[in-house]
Formats: sequence, C-alpha cells, structure tokens
Amino acid sequence: CVIIFWVTIIMSLKKQTDISNFFIAGVNYKKTDAELRGQFAINDKKYAAVLALASQYNIQETFILSTCNRTEIYGFAENADLLCQLLCSQTAGTYKTFCDIAYIKKGEEAIEHLFNVAAGLDSQILGDYEIIGQIKKVVKFSKEHNFIGANLERLVNEILQTSKEIKTSTVLSSGTVSVSFAAVQFIKEKFSSTAHKKILLLGTGKIGSHTCKNLVDYLDTKDITLINRTAGKAKELADALGLKFASLNDLAIHVKAADIIVVATNSDIPVLLKSHLQNSGEKLIIDLSIPYNVEVAAQKLPNIKLVNVDDLSKIKDETFNKRAAEIPKAKAIIAEHIAEFLDWHKMRKNVPVLKAVKSKLQNMHSCSLYNSIFAIPITTAIITTKDDEIIQKVITGMALKMRTRNQMGCNYIEAINEYIAVGINNLVCKN
Repeated sequence: CVIIFWVTIIMSLKKQTDISNFFIAGVNYKKTDAELRGQFAINDKKYAAVLALASQYNIQETFILSTCNRTEIYGFAENADLLCQLLCSQTAGTYKTFCDIAYIKKGEEAIEHLFNVAAGLDSQILGDYEIIGQIKKVVKFSKEHNFIGANLERLVNEILQTSKEIKTSTVLSSGTVSVSFAAVQFIKEKFSSTAHKKILLLGTGKIGSHTCKNLVDYLDTKDITLINRTAGKAKELADALGLKFASLNDLAIHVKAADIIVVATNSDIPVLLKSHLQNSGEKLIIDLSIPYNVEVAAQKLPNIKLVNVDDLSKIKDETFNKRAAEIPKAKAIIAEHIAEFLDWHKMRKNVPVLKAVKSKLQNMHSCSLYNSIFAIPITTAIITTKDDEIIQKVITGMALKMRTRNQMGCNYIEAINEYIAVGINNLVCKN
C-alpha cells in the first residue's frame, strides 16, 4: 500500500506543469528594427505549422504573439531553447540570428513580462490598447489547436481582467494609443488639409480596419479606397463606412491615383512594388506591415516619402507625459493580479496530489495490512458513507496545511496517520 501510494504521488508531481518551466523567448523593437523583426514574423499559416510541430518538442501549452512591435513565443517547456527552435522552424530568419538577438525570460519574470505587454507598458507607443485584442486572437488560435491548457487559460484570463482594470482606472491609454492612430496623426501633421487628398488603404485585417476607422473619424475626407486580397472583406468594410473598394487586380490604377497610401497587409513578400510607383507623382506611403510590404527599390524612389512603424513610434502627443505618469498605478494593478494567479497556481499544484491521496485512502480498505488491524475481511471490505466523510475531512485538512506549509511528504504521512487514528478511535469506541 505504502509503495503504491508513493509511486502515485511521484507520478502526480511529475505531471504537474510548474511555473519554473514557463518561458518567453522573443525579439522586439527595443533591439531590432522593423526589417530584422520581419524575418521572424509569424502569420496564421506559419502559426499553424508551428503548432503542428510542437508535440515533437514535447511542448503541450504555447502561443505566439507576432505584431509590428514584436514576435514572442510563450509556453511551458523543458527549456527555452526548445521554444526558440520551434519558432525558428517556420521563420525566414535563422535560429542562430534569433539566439543572437532574442531575450529569454522564465517563471515569474516571464509572467510579469506578459502582463506588461498586455497592458501596453512594453509597446512602442506607451499604452497601446490594440495589443490586448491581438493577444486574444493568438490565444484563441492556439486553443482551437488544443495548445491552451488550464495554466495558460487562467493566466490569460487574469491578464484580460488586468488590462480592463488598467483601462478603466488609469489614463494610460489616453491620446495616441496605437500605431494605427499614430499613422492618422502623422498624416494630419504632414498635410494642413486632406479634403482633396485621395487615400488608398491596402489590407483590411485587424490593423487595417482600425486604421480605416481612424482615417474616417479624424480626417476631413471620405475619398478613401479599400483593397484587400479577399475582396469581400474590403467591400464589407467599405459599405459599413461609406467608402469605395476595388479589386486587387486594379491595384496599379489606384496606386497611381492616390496621394496617400497606407499599407496594412500581412504578406511574406512586398505587395507595393517599384513598378507601381515609378513616375506616379508625389506620394506619402505609411507601411504598417511586418515584414515590410513595400518593395525596397520602391522606397528609394525620389517621389516617395515612406514612413514605417518604427518612425511612427517616435511620435509623442501632448498626453504622453500624462500617460507616463500612470505607469506606477498600472504596475501596482499588475502586481495584484500576478499575486492572484500565483496563489491559484500554488493551490492547483496540489490538486493531483490531493486526488492521489484521496484515492489511496479510499483504497486502503483493500490493503491487507490495514484490514488486519481492524479485523476486516478483504472480501467484505467496502467503503461506507462514514468512511467517505472521514476521508473528505482528512483531505480538507491536508489542503489547508499544504497552503500554509510546504512540508511535502510530511503532509501525506499526516493524512494517513489521521485517517488511521480516526479508524482506531472508532474501533475503541465500539469496544
């Protein structure tokens, strides 16, 4: 009985996903430019390929966040190197290059980093609130592929609550809070009026849609044409906002006619080429894509003024100092929620052990040594309602002790002793 009991306990502990095995490995705007980050960008197709390979690296819980600011892989693994290898199996950039420039965090440091990212504290534009939507999207993708377990799900839920609390109780996200809004602000600063400017928006995904709505809300024009690889998405957004849309086949025509071009596509190769822009007049191009979706040769044309996400991040609006002053308050909120998650995880860590102990206590009735003490024939040894009540009481007491004291095996031995002691007391009372 004792040997089987301890084997079960050990196996339960081995199955437990521990915080010390939680890692994040990534690259972001702090040490890399947009071109280098683009080598490690992950689109949906690459994301699916990564998840298809994850089990080969013994990784069961993971998700990837790939935005214009960063590419980061989060997950539980034997070591961070496995996550790096998995990510780089699908990137244009090499594993060696990634290792040279990547940052790696583990355990509570990795958890705090994720909270900071979700709150916009680690964004190029402080307080960027679009990041939380991007996190929701990539976590949903991983969950659909069965790579979000109880630990990551609870962690992400805690992050969503934190982000909401920071949004409602601080002004961290006031003013310019996203790259898409910064793009509109740049246009306003560049042109005294946009009333007679023709705007072409390429890409109507999440970033493109946000940018489009900001263009409509903050510029004095609705002469905006939308083009998307999937024409139906461009039409749907155009109809909703009273704009025009066009087919990708007519891209060259609309590029020539446009004064301002915003590129928010999600392609591995450039979609706006030198041939589109040569001899087409003066144009302002804002490339929000990672990797760049404007051909390098096109960027060098004399008639082209090109701005990318790194350029936009340098914009500091009048509320920047006000938002920066909110950082300590946001950090305090984050600290509270991290403590809540760690407390939950600490209790969850004990669940497999508590279940194993309960199972063994229930099975003690089939143990010859136990039955010889109480003179119970093995053939008639069954657990009664009274026994079940005693077992549950013992387990509850054990859970409370495990929460306040880290005595490992002592807690397990105490539970057995307590159960046996109750049995002996009952036997004495009967006699």
